[in-house]
Formats: sequence, structure tokens, C-alpha cells
Amino acid sequence: HGMEWNIAVPHNIVGPRQRYDDPFRNVMSIMINRNLQGKPAIVYGDGEQTRCFSYIDDCIFCLEKLALSDIVNETVNIGPDEDTISINKLVKLISKECNFNGDPIYFSERPREVKDAICSSNKARQLLGYQTTVSIEYSIKETVKWIKTKGTQEFDYSFPLEIINDKTPKTWKDRLM
Repeated sequence: HGMEWNIAVPHNIVGPRQRYDDPFRNVMSIMINRNLQGKPAIVYGDGEQTRCFSYIDDCIFCLEKLALSDIVNETVNIGPDEDTISINKLVKLISKECNFNGDPIYFSERPREVKDAICSSNKARQLLGYQTTVSIEYSIKETVKWIKTKGTQEFDYSFPLEIINDKTPKTWKDRLM
């Protein structure tokens, strides 16, 4: 219909104001919320799966540029592709920042979970001038600081699981967060 559009695909946005009482999403905030409550992080599988985490300030610039520029009809990944991190390493960094000394709890890997989820930001660099400016350590520090200011929260299970079967993680079915 001649409509102009852009699609931004941010990868694992983290930082202050992220919902941290959601037991299903936002792994970094879930781990921080648990550690600040004196509870260990929960890890699915062996923890060696890798991810990219995008600090909110690194993404906002791209979203504004996509919305306000002459760029049209593009799909653009937004996120760091130069620094992947294993979930085990993430747990260690979060535990250190939260002054939590316990070991994580390991559960079976989630079915069909991707082992290495990374992003290619080449298009974002070319079209938007994207660059990662915020380290994972700073992202964790700022998120911990914000959650401490707001106070830890119990996890909100008010949204029912749509599909419950033998592949649904035990932590979700049994509300173990």
C-alpha cells in the first residue's frame, strides 16, 4: 500500500526500568532480583550458551534514527556483536555486583533453546552509525543500582502459561522463581 516502515530488532535489551518481576523474560534482571533477595541465579542447561546484551542507551539512538531519518523499508538488528557472554559468566558478574556468594541452581536446558544467540550489527553500523558504547559490566552495575533503589520484588505469575506440557520448564510450571 505504499506505506513506509522500518523494523528494529534489538537483542536482549537490559538496563534500568526493565521489568524485573517477570519470571519468564529478562534473564539479567531475573538473576539480579533473585541475588538481591539472597537467592541463587537459575541457569538452564550447562550455562555455556552465549548471548549478546544491549544496554538501553545504545538502542535508543538507533530507534530514534530509524523513526526520524529518511531511512525506509529496512530491517535492522541492534545489539553488540563484538562481545558475547556465556550465561555462566553473566552469573559471576551479577553475583559479584550483588555481593552474592552462592552458586547458581542448574535446571535442564529448555527445549530447542539456541546455544549461541548473537546479532550482526553491520547494517546498523552502516545505516545508523551504531556502536556499542556500554559494557556488560556497566549494564549490570546500573541495573543493580536501579533495582536496589526500587526494592526487590516477588515474581509476578499473573499471566498464565499458554502451553503446559512435558517441555515446559519446571521453574515456570512450579513457579520456582
